[in-house]
Amino acid sequence: MELTRSSDQKKRQAAEDYLSLLVSEIHTVVAATCDDEGRPVTCAIDMMARGRQGLYFLTAKGKGFFRRLRTRPFIALTGLHGRDTMSSFSISVRGFVEEAEPGVLEKLLELNSYMYGIYPTEESRKALAAFRIYRGTGEFFDLSVRPVMRRTFSFGCDAFEAEELFITDSCTGCGRCLAACPQQCIDASSVPLRISNENCLLCGNCLEICPHGAVIRRECCGNMPENLPGELKND
Repeated sequence: MELTRSSDQKKRQAAEDYLSLLVSEIHTVVAATCDDEGRPVTCAIDMMARGRQGLYFLTAKGKGFFRRLRTRPFIALTGLHGRDTMSSFSISVRGFVEEAEPGVLEKLLELNSYMYGIYPTEESRKALAAFRIYRGTGEFFDLSVRPVMRRTFSFGCDAFEAEELFITDSCTGCGRCLAACPQQCIDASSVPLRISNENCLLCGNCLEICPHGAVIRRECCGNMPENLPGELKND
């Protein structure tokens, strides 16, 4: 029981760390919602805070983005931090959205005072509405290290699904996948061989080259605590 609790605490801390990076280090992300015909529409928004109930941002009520959030309350977003591709990390999140409770908008404006330069008067700020991503999954992807690092996380839900490549018992240990793996993230110390999915690019080379069809693409489940600790804040 103690080991399980410790594992859950580590996962919760990891989720906290990634969401904090999204707010404080990346901040501006590209977000996608769907229009009335189901076509994706992107826009740039700022992740303004993370807190006990999720991730917070705001938008103006007159924008199509506001209407899309109201009609189809689901969002996907990605933010990138770094000078160039090989020195960057990215964080992606997809999840369910709802309007935040009264009082949150004022807190977001206090934490992100540059917004007063865009909406300088109290009357003009009446156009704004605060939203919260209250349940979601995410991926942290770091290209600045070798091998690359790819980790999934969740917030506001007990379990989530992520994609991974997996080597089944059909593996004979022939080793053809080893040379095909660009990150050398396949462990050949035992049979069946094992893929380190935290370092996997999901390129599919091993799946294509295996002569025995031993590599499969599958959904894996993870467990996360229901809420993030801490008050609404920009860490």
